[in-house]
Amino acid sequence: MADITPALVGKLREMTNAGLMDCKNALVASAGDLDQAVDILRKKGAASAAKKADREAKEGLIAQAVLQGGKIGAIVEINCETDFVARNDSFKAFASEIATRVATNPSADLEADRVAAVARIGENIQIRRHARLEVPGNGLVAAYIHTGGKVGVLVEVAAEKAETVQHEDFKQLVRDITLQIAAASPVAIGRDSVPASVIEKEKEIAAQSDAIKGKPPQAVAKIIEGKLSKFFETSCLLEQGFVKNPDLKVEVHLAAVSKALGDQLVVRKFLRFQVGEAV
Repeated sequence: MADITPALVGKLREMTNAGLMDCKNALVASAGDLDQAVDILRKKGAASAAKKADREAKEGLIAQAVLQGGKIGAIVEINCETDFVARNDSFKAFASEIATRVATNPSADLEADRVAAVARIGENIQIRRHARLEVPGNGLVAAYIHTGGKVGVLVEVAAEKAETVQHEDFKQLVRDITLQIAAASPVAIGRDSVPASVIEKEKEIAAQSDAIKGKPPQAVAKIIEGKLSKFFETSCLLEQGFVKNPDLKVEVHLAAVSKALGDQLVVRKFLRFQVGEAV
């Protein structure tokens, strides 16, 4: 039988973050083979995960990864049970690792990673959702995680010229748009991309407001139209006041940067994740 030294036990514990006795027992069962011992602990972790699966995971983090110089990006929401764990470096590292895996391979099987994290960290952990953006042609993907990791943004901005992507003004624009989305929480890029169900709901709310009570039909239609227009102004990214200058609409700032760079810049897609929000 292999000599199960304290150093070997310590090494396995460093690799897995499992308890000392669990590590020692796994090494005894694997005759000192570290890789087999890790597998044994993961299997044990799977049993632990099953016991924890009925505990609610309402806390967590949003994490991101941007690869290949801004050509590919991913965003993930990872949930845990307590805010204490959400602020733990091990949990943060796990969330970052999952974001990188999603960016690298969108079809990656993440379950084994999740189960291993449950074994290490000791709480029910769920990979609630993840998404990935990849730039076709010229453009950049950028990400922003708000302080505390509760809100995260991933955005793709396209350009027509390859040289534009390397310009600092373009990079700054993309960064500013991530801040805009984090702060102002738009539902769509423009009016034409607002889901029909959202528009119908806003019309219904406007139609039931006190502002239209006792008004003639022609006035009701105008009031509803005005309220819907106000909704678009606050909920569509391009119509919102720019985060760095609220008197300037985002679309006007975008057009100004486009003109300065001699290019046509387009916000193509964005994602905004907030921990615990309904999806």
